[in-house]
Amino acid sequence: MRVVSAFIALLFAGCASRAVSVSSVAPPPPAAIPQAAEGGGPTPLTLDRVIDIALANNPQTREAWLRARAAEAALGSERAAYLPEIDVNASIAHTNTSHGSFGPSLALTYLLFDFGGREARVEQARQALIAADFLHNQIIQDVILRVEQAYYQYLAAKALLDAQQATLNQRRTTLDAAEARHNAGVSTIADVLQARTAFSQAQLTYDTIEGNLRAIEGALATAMGISPTTAFDAGVLPADVPAEELSGAIDELIALAQTMRPELAAARAIAERAQARIREVRAEGLPSITASGSAGVTWFSDGDQTKPHAASIALRFPLFTGFRNTFDVRRAQIEAELAREEVRELSQQVSLDVWTSYYALRTAKQRLATSRDLLASAQQSADVARARYREGVGTIVDVLTAEAALETARAQEVQARTDWFLALAQLAHDTGRLNR
Repeated sequence: MRVVSAFIALLFAGCASRAVSVSSVAPPPPAAIPQAAEGGGPTPLTLDRVIDIALANNPQTREAWLRARAAEAALGSERAAYLPEIDVNASIAHTNTSHGSFGPSLALTYLLFDFGGREARVEQARQALIAADFLHNQIIQDVILRVEQAYYQYLAAKALLDAQQATLNQRRTTLDAAEARHNAGVSTIADVLQARTAFSQAQLTYDTIEGNLRAIEGALATAMGISPTTAFDAGVLPADVPAEELSGAIDELIALAQTMRPELAAARAIAERAQARIREVRAEGLPSITASGSAGVTWFSDGDQTKPHAASIALRFPLFTGFRNTFDVRRAQIEAELAREEVRELSQQVSLDVWTSYYALRTAKQRLATSRDLLASAQQSADVARARYREGVGTIVDVLTAEAALETARAQEVQARTDWFLALAQLAHDTGRLNR
């Protein structure tokens, strides 16, 4: 329940904040399932611990982090253009008309001015790094969401199995009552056969749910990045659901998502990179000024030596390139416009995501209340039907019908609880606040 409360706090506390953090922290090393002391079962896993294990073991988080670090190195490479380049040269020569010679030298080259081309390339690399960091955050949030979905589906399967066990116990009680009435001569064998059939159907349903539980258990283990054969226990589905009312917050949540969704921030950075590309291409058609110099010493085989040195400033002006630069600028402008449209499209999708998940959570809250009312009514109906049957004023059909309705109501209540947790996790993800 601590994690659930944290989700709700994040949703509303985030409405007052517009800061977006860019994570560049390396993912932790692979984690293992904690084991209990000797003689005990596996230690129950909280949702916090499940998320930690998944983030440590999931290769996608590591891949995204490495891509961000590669973008960081690319930025450092582009910034090197602001520094001079120094080369060390050495030569050995021999000709028919002169003695042999040997000499080392240093050559320095420094770009002084290029009408912003160098600055534009650095800005492109910087925006690429920002995009990579935000995409790293997106991968983390996506992994967390998938783990939470698997986690609550696993808890739901366990709760459904417990609910079916309760149904199975009641069907056994009803069968015993039918056999007792038949042995006492106050009911026919038909009552026993119908009760036995209902018991067998409940057992079959129990076996099916148990099989599904094992499959979901394997899916959760895979989401955590561990072997499906690993033994673990993830507790039980909470019975108390803090279904706070969210009405009136949709506008703030949409505005929050526009600021916090990492993939949208990454798309904006990519659009900025495309804009910087226009400046770079334009600079390629403008003059550039470069300073260069060299100094060295040359020794000859007859003992003489010289110390040549030189310095120069060069101007390069691309006078005509076959209209290549014109078309390159046009292409860069179109690509920048395309990137802006992609941001606008993604922004609309983000708003729709929040709208959809917001009302899904409200619907889940309403369904939870309705399912609990239904469960209470079905329980009372089943109790009355069994009491009437024991007193001889009701039929076995009434009992079995009421118990079938109760079985369905139990399953619906479990599903309603699960849907609320899943809807809350989806809303936290869609607003960009689902983080470690």
